[in-house]
Amino acid sequence: MTLTGFANPDEIRARFSRAMSAMYRAEVPLYGELLTLVADINRHALDSQPGLAEAMDQAGDLQRLADERHGAIRVGTAEELATLARLFAVMGMQPVGYYDLSPAGVPVHSTAFRAVHEDSLRISPFRVFTSLLRLELIEDAPLRALAAQLLASRQIFTPRALALIERHEQAGHLTHSEADEFVEQALETFRWHRQARVSQAQYDRLHAQHRLIADVVAFQGPHINHLTPRTLDIDSVQAQMPARGIAPKAVIEGPPRRQHAILLRQTSFKALEEAVVFTDPAGTISGSHSARFGEIEQRGVALTPKGRELYDRLLGQARASLNGVPAERDPQGYARLLEAAFSDFPDDLAQLRSQGLAWFRYRPTAQGLAKGIKGYDLEALVSDGDIAFEPIIYEDFLPVSAAGIFQSNLGGEPRIDYGSNANREQFEQALGRAVIDEMALYAQMQQRSLEACQTQLGGSFAS
Repeated sequence: MTLTGFANPDEIRARFSRAMSAMYRAEVPLYGELLTLVADINRHALDSQPGLAEAMDQAGDLQRLADERHGAIRVGTAEELATLARLFAVMGMQPVGYYDLSPAGVPVHSTAFRAVHEDSLRISPFRVFTSLLRLELIEDAPLRALAAQLLASRQIFTPRALALIERHEQAGHLTHSEADEFVEQALETFRWHRQARVSQAQYDRLHAQHRLIADVVAFQGPHINHLTPRTLDIDSVQAQMPARGIAPKAVIEGPPRRQHAILLRQTSFKALEEAVVFTDPAGTISGSHSARFGEIEQRGVALTPKGRELYDRLLGQARASLNGVPAERDPQGYARLLEAAFSDFPDDLAQLRSQGLAWFRYRPTAQGLAKGIKGYDLEALVSDGDIAFEPIIYEDFLPVSAAGIFQSNLGGEPRIDYGSNANREQFEQALGRAVIDEMALYAQMQQRSLEACQTQLGGSFAS
């Protein structure tokens, strides 16, 4: 229920997403060019495929397309992560999923803060992939101590942002004017600051250990490191980026191109070299830092546990076929391996549904409503055209893809072998709460749609 005179969390999230996009566009001009390219390609896709536009409109996904964004941020301490969770809660965003990126040589583990109900997602699907640096993976003990000391001595939130978070927690809401101020103050945590908090020598030590460690530790704030629009045709984006002066990464991460997209495909342009100022006892030394980049994503249907197991197996099969050779060295060859492996994954919505591989939203058709059915069998009604089904869009992330994006922006440095170091318990302890199981959320979405069908048709499913 929305209280009169108070800002709805979905509304605050939408305001923050727009403000973040405007800020990042000013900081990274190529992001603005990326938005223009994506908008052009999406418009062409919708104009050339009327059925796609109609299906997205029916599912409520068309209205959110232009505003859809995800961002990514990396923090260094449990306190920073826990406070971010409180900040995102003001915007109706909860931690969903646990991602361990250490097997890919990235010393972080992560979650995604997002809205969890389809009604909220339609208003603003903004999500933030949030990573916590794992200091315990730094083998150099003196460097690990230096990083911990530097992180402990900074405050990444403004005093007013913290006060407004507390205000929201105590009152359960913010006024519209407080919400405006909250957006303005919260944005400061995500802003780029070219003034480093370390000397050139300290930066070099952190950077030599891992560029991502330097990015997290060396600055006053975590700064948003990319902001991602959603496209309906990522292959066209990839092909047209060079003509817009944008150099794409060699390989699109995720599943191959399909008639019916599944999960998530991502590409990016490489991180920018940005001027920074290091502080030294002898004075000020200028240098550069590379961390922030542009990313594009194409989202498809969310997969069930059965579908996800099949996806992971086929992806692993394709990657194993590389025989240790990085996919970037032969993008076309890797694309062929992916397509061959995923020939075993049905590319038909009816098959995805009947085989229990994907999640779907159900709705009565005009024909079904006219019949006024009192009791029914779901499969029979779907077959007869009384109930329609639509894909539930995947709202989350893929650890292998996320690691691939991160690695592509590390300047080609050798991969560090951290092994497999998943530690969900440690992450949740730092977060201050358990992360939500994304599969449970998709199951609930599907079930709510079935219950709505029952209500509208005035009956119940046959067991």
